[in-house]
Amino acid sequence: MDLDGFHDPHALIELNDAEQELVELARRTIDASTDAVPGGDGLHTMGSAVLDATGSMHAGVNLYHFTGGPCAELVTLATARASGARAPEVIVAVGNEGRGIKNPCGRCRQIMADSYPQLRVIVDTPIGARTVKIAQLLPLGFDWVAEQA
Repeated sequence: MDLDGFHDPHALIELNDAEQELVELARRTIDASTDAVPGGDGLHTMGSAVLDATGSMHAGVNLYHFTGGPCAELVTLATARASGARAPEVIVAVGNEGRGIKNPCGRCRQIMADSYPQLRVIVDTPIGARTVKIAQLLPLGFDWVAEQA
């Protein structure tokens, strides 16, 4: 089975109950917050949720802007931090209008890898939703932390 570049299918882990709840929180958050008309664009079209090491869940939405407004994942990580979360463990993004789990863009992947290398990301794969380490989503990525030394 082609897993879109995943050379180690064992790196993909099935969701546990808490991770499934995290997906549902992201879905509920964007369903309650979207401003897009059915089939149209809006400023808020993606929801995200993060699970921290204490078991707390935090949610956020994107703020679209043509200059590159913040993606839902980045808003959610900042919201979690502002709420006291210091060790995010798992994150997911979900599209409005039932579009399901959306895999993170390149900018988010790089920021998450630099800031939270322990993070697992819930992704949509040909075999269903799975978690994967952020490093698996950014193979041979630029190591910003190492460059600061």
